[in-house]
Parts: sequence; C-alpha cells; structure tokens
Amino acid sequence: MDLPYGRGGSGDEEASDSRKGKKQYHRHSAQQIQHLETFFKECPHPDDNQRRQLSTELGLDPKQIKFWFQNKRTQKKAQNERADNNALRAENERIHCENLAMREALKNIMCPACHGAALGEEESQQSLQMLRMENARLKEEVHERTMGFFSNYVENSNMPPGTENLSNVPGNSFPGKRVETTVPLDHEQIPRHPEMINSPYNPSGIKEMDKSIIIETAIAAMDELVELLRMKEPVWVTSPSDGRYMLHRDSYDKLFPKPNHFKSSSARMESSKDSGEVAAPAFNLVEMLLDSNKWKDMFPTIVTKSRTIDVLDTGSFGGSLHLMYEKMHILSPLVAPREFFFIRYCRQLSASTWVMVDVSYDFIKQIQDAAPTRSWKLPSGFMIEEMSNEKSNITWIEHIQVDDKTLTHRLYRDLVCGCQAYGARRWIATLQRMCERFTFSTGLTARPTHELEGVIDSSEGRRNLMKLSHRMIKNFCEVLGMSDRLDFPYLSELNNSGVRVSLRKSDGQGQPDGLIVSAATSLWLPFSIENLFKFFRDEKKRAQWDILSSGNPVNAIARISTGADPGNCISVIQPFVPKENILILQESIIDSLGATIVYAPIDLPAVSSVVNGEDTMKIPILPSGFIISSDGRFTSNKGSGASAATSSSTTNGSLLTVAFQILVCCSSRSKQLNMESVATVHTLISSTIQKIKVALECPDLE
Repeated sequence: MDLPYGRGGSGDEEASDSRKGKKQYHRHSAQQIQHLETFFKECPHPDDNQRRQLSTELGLDPKQIKFWFQNKRTQKKAQNERADNNALRAENERIHCENLAMREALKNIMCPACHGAALGEEESQQSLQMLRMENARLKEEVHERTMGFFSNYVENSNMPPGTENLSNVPGNSFPGKRVETTVPLDHEQIPRHPEMINSPYNPSGIKEMDKSIIIETAIAAMDELVELLRMKEPVWVTSPSDGRYMLHRDSYDKLFPKPNHFKSSSARMESSKDSGEVAAPAFNLVEMLLDSNKWKDMFPTIVTKSRTIDVLDTGSFGGSLHLMYEKMHILSPLVAPREFFFIRYCRQLSASTWVMVDVSYDFIKQIQDAAPTRSWKLPSGFMIEEMSNEKSNITWIEHIQVDDKTLTHRLYRDLVCGCQAYGARRWIATLQRMCERFTFSTGLTARPTHELEGVIDSSEGRRNLMKLSHRMIKNFCEVLGMSDRLDFPYLSELNNSGVRVSLRKSDGQGQPDGLIVSAATSLWLPFSIENLFKFFRDEKKRAQWDILSSGNPVNAIARISTGADPGNCISVIQPFVPKENILILQESIIDSLGATIVYAPIDLPAVSSVVNGEDTMKIPILPSGFIISSDGRFTSNKGSGASAATSSSTTNGSLLTVAFQILVCCSSRSKQLNMESVATVHTLISSTIQKIKVALECPDLE
C-alpha cells in the first residue's frame, strides 16, 4: 500500500508544479472594459504616453493596455469585413434575381412595331451579319466618295481661292471659327500634273489597318511635337559648328523614351530646329502643305515624289489625317535618297495657329512588293502662326533616324551627317524662297527696275513663263536621283566624285519623245557659294564653259525677277548660233544655303507661244545645270544661340554638282547607239568640268 500511495503523492506534486508553470491570465473588470471602449472610440491608436496614463488610471500594466488595443482593432476589422461581405452577398442575390427576371422577360418580348414575336437566336445572328455587311458597304462607299471629292478638289484648285474655310475641304475637319484671307497666293503659279493620288505601291492592305491605332499614333506625335516646339534648353542645345538648334539626346530620351527603330551600328539620329518669316498667309500655307501635289511643288529641290495613300476621318479628335508616301533627294547623285511612309496630322490650335506633324508608321508592312525604307521619321513638323502683315511665322522641327548601310560619299559626309542637307533650316529657306517667288509673280511685291523687265509686258505671259521654268527646275532635280540606278557603272571614276550615267525613256508630256541620257558629277571647289554663283551667271564668261554658246558671248533679251536678290530671276538668253532660232531659258536661285542654275535650249516659236498664254505642258524641255552648296566644313562660329540662319560660320569651299541631259533618238534603241550617246554625254560633262577649272584658275584641282 505504501508504493501506490507514494506514487500518488508524487503525481500531485507534478500537477502542482505544472499549474505553477502556466501563465496567469487576468480578466478585466466591467468598469475597466467600459473605460477602454470609450477611449478606443476617440483614439484607436494611443501613443506611449496615453497608454501609461490609462495604465495608471485603471491599475493595469502598459503592455496589457497595448495588447488590448491591438486585439480590439483586429476584432473591429473582422466585424467590418463581415458586415461588408453580408452587404455584398445581399446585393449579389438582388442582381441575380433581376437577371433571372430579365431573361424571363426577354423570352416573351414583343416587336413594338408589329406586336409580333421576337426573332430567335439563329434569326438574330443572320440579321446581325447582314447589318455588318451593309455597314461595310456603306463605309466603302463613303471612302470612295471622299477620295472622289478630294480628287475633284485637286483638279479644280486652278480656280483662285476665295475666303472658304479650310474645314470645308474634303479630308479636313478643323475645329474653330471661320478664317478668312484677303490676299491669297496665286495657285496658278503652281504647275499641276495629272498624277494619281494613290501610292505607287498597292494600297489594298491599308483598309485592314486598325484606324484607332493610327489615330492614337498621330495624336501622340502631335502632343510630342507641340511640347518640343515650346521647349528650350536643356532639351534644345546649340550646335558648336553652325549655331543651329539640335536635340540633347539624354534630355529627350528622359522625356520621350522609345526604342530605336534601327538597331544596327550604322544608324544615327538627325535633329534640327529653326524658325523664320514666310511671305504668305497661314491659311494658304496650311491648304497647300496638306496637298501632296502642292507639297511637291512647294519643295521642288527637296521632294521628288509625293503621294497621298489614304485620308482618314479622325472623328471627335478633329484635324486632318493623311497616310502619305514621300521620296526626298537633294544636291547630288552622291547623296542617297530618303523614302518615308508616314502619317501627316494637321490641327488648328487657335484662330491663328496651326500645327502639322509627320511621323513614320509601319503600314508599309501591309503593302505588297514594297522595299523597306532606311529612314524613320520621329515626330517632326512645323507650327504656322498668322501675322498681321499677311505673313506667317513658321517654326520647323526635323527629327529622323537614318540607317546608312552604305557610307555617305566623302564629299557630302560633313553636310549630310551635320544635319544640314535635310535639316529644318533647308526646309524653311526653300519655303521662304518659293513664297517670295509667288508674291513676285502675282505683283504683290514691286519688281526691281531692270532694263529687261519690261520686255514681256503681259502679266499672263510672265506667269506662264514662270510655270514653264518651275517645271524645268523640277525635272532637273528629279534627274539627280540616279544614285540607285547606274546603267553604266564602269564609267564611274574612282578619284574625286566620278560621273554617274543613266539612260531612260521619256515618260510622257513635257519631255522630248525618245531615249534620254543623263549624266551628273560632283566636285569640291575652293570658292564661296556667292563667287561661283556670280561666275555662272556672268554672260561674258558663259562662253568659257557653255557648249551651246560655241565660244561666243551670249546676250539676255528678257528677264523676270523672282525675288528681292538680283540673282533670283528667270532669263531668256540668245546665244550666237548662226541660222538657228534657238534661245536658252534659264532660272537662277540663291538663298542662305546654296544656289541653283538651271537652263534648257528652247526654240523661239515655243517661247512666243508660252508668252501668248498657251499651255506650257505642250513645250518639251530637257534641262541641264548646276547646284552649288556648302561643303559643311565650318571653320568658326560666332553665333550666340540665335537661329541657325544668323550664324556667322564660314566654310573653306563649296560643292558643285553638274548635270547634263541629251536626247538620243526617237525610235531606235540599239546597244551601239546607246553606247555612242553615253560616251558623248560623258565627254561633254568631263570637258565642261575641265573648262570650269581652267576658267577658275584651278586646272590641276583633283
């Protein structure tokens, strides 16, 4: 008996020790809980001082106060969640009941027109499909009518424009009030050609594109361009070489981060910004620059091809949105052309301000048989602001990425890579010159007094001759774009620049019928642009280089001024050619970036018919000429952050491009005849270059 008793005693001791090891819990009194509840309503999160005060008042440990508030907050949160869940469950049940009631009602729906039974699910799907087909047909019909209206507008734009609102032009829907102009540009001075609006590529895939994505891209580009137009430093910095504004790449990337379109190491960015005053009302500029044909005519020395692929309605966003194709080429066949497929979006910001943005878009992927372009246009464009003196202030931004897989020729490397060839300053200088040309043609600006100005006294005759000369300039600039089609590459020379030769068939009205051989070359000369321009315009020195003069002096018999500078003019020159009624039509152009002299032989009856008002497109013309530009190698810069146009940088020399065209024959295309003609024009251009060097006293220049 002792053993069990002893065991029992030992168990009681262990139980007693176990109870001693357990934590003693203290239940708060009702008075303490009420006091804590009252304080919790006012302050659920007491701080240390408040907890110590409560512990003193209630006779509790501060840790007990702290744990009570933590538990109370957790309890309150759980209560709130249960209440929310109950409310949501009740709302869900209510909606479920309403849904069941609606489904039951739909089964017994009646047609309000005929009080008949509703269509079944199969009939509804068939009806919906028919409505979609009808909707697609109507959209196509609206698109065709819109393009028809746009085509009629282009064809009928020979009529002098009145004061119609731009929002009435098909394809445009500018917001804002009616804008009237009192002195419009004379659109008769812009030669028009029967070109199709559609792209040379097949645009059938464009119809499948998502319109909303295109509009979104255009609006984003517009927002970015407006911001860039308003920004200054540090986003825009001054170039140390020529004083032009260019984008600071790091600052731009922080504001507008986007991946590079071209990933190759040869890709580079070009950016520039410039502004200037243009002698044309803002409304007229917007109207012309929206039209792809007029766009090409306004920039004949830059744009060689321009097409409107499609016109989209932007709906509630307002503005005009065009899908376009453009090919640009300048200066020389040694400069590669640039092609863009892009969106052009124009919007009126106020009664006197318009902004037009161009941004590349990948809808070329939807076009069959189209080679990929090596140029990509980031948001670029310009802002046009109306001024009180029938003029406009224009601010231009060019921002592109170029993938030069083939290195730019060494002669033009500094000019092209320095953003001077395709930069904003060139666009503005060209626009200023063309608008000045139009104002002189319409008589809005008094012409300089010159003894030959009055030879052609008819204003219609002067305008007609200016139209013919404008077509001559365009034809000459298109000839320079032969860098991608060398028909006779073995004639190219390795030293200096070489001679590019191309053979083509006449493409129709305005050119002589037959095969035409074109040849062009470029070289560097240690003379300024102004000195070379004066040399080629000097009638007394023309015999030193012009084969048409046969070594005899020439005589200008008529002159039409196209600008305030005496060098900007159209001349009718009479060479001393015995027993032939041959004249030379010549236009000379000079601006802040370079000079152009283009001429073509034309017989006397043709000149008489043009002066008498006959159609200039009936006159075949085959121009030759010169383009003089800076070499892009600046030696100093005294600009102080102003526009690049005011920079006082100087260059060591100029780049001269010489181009000739000759008519081979009217029918035969034998290989022997072609080679003889190519050899002739090659000899002609080579001998002309040598004569120019001799006349300028640098015959040994390589």
